[in-house]
Amino acid sequence: MLTSKERAELRAQANTIETTLMVGKDGVTENVIAEADKLLTARELVKGKVLESALMSAREVSDAICEATGADGVSCVGSKFVVWRFSEKCQEERNQTGRAKRRTTPVSKSDPVRKGARARRQAAREQREQRNQYFRQKAIDQAIERAREKQLREKD
Repeated sequence: MLTSKERAELRAQANTIETTLMVGKDGVTENVIAEADKLLTARELVKGKVLESALMSAREVSDAICEATGADGVSCVGSKFVVWRFSEKCQEERNQTGRAKRRTTPVSKSDPVRKGARARRQAAREQREQRNQYFRQKAIDQAIERAREKQLREKD
């Protein structure tokens, strides 16, 4: 089930894609469902159109396809509809192109305030480590120097 933000993101992506699924006067047949399943596996996001000769509305067609293929309905406007289903094939392609993060749902932009605070804490931690390392080295050098002076005094 998609949240409203995920649905909005998918609707925005669907604006640029072409209509690839046509439903004619026969309605939602096995061939239409098979074609929708094939398109969902290949692309994840499918835009379809119900022709005027069909006796079904876009909402009815979308619901029938979603029920048959296990997809989620994104939108229905006029005679067009959009459905989405996660595809392992598309995930593998994203992994190969370097986008390895699993995108089951669209992700919103990260919080810049939290990101900045995290960076400042990391910088402070690194500065503390450098300072501690400097003082440890100084203490070791002083201990070595005292040991040398003690050896020189014992020789005399």
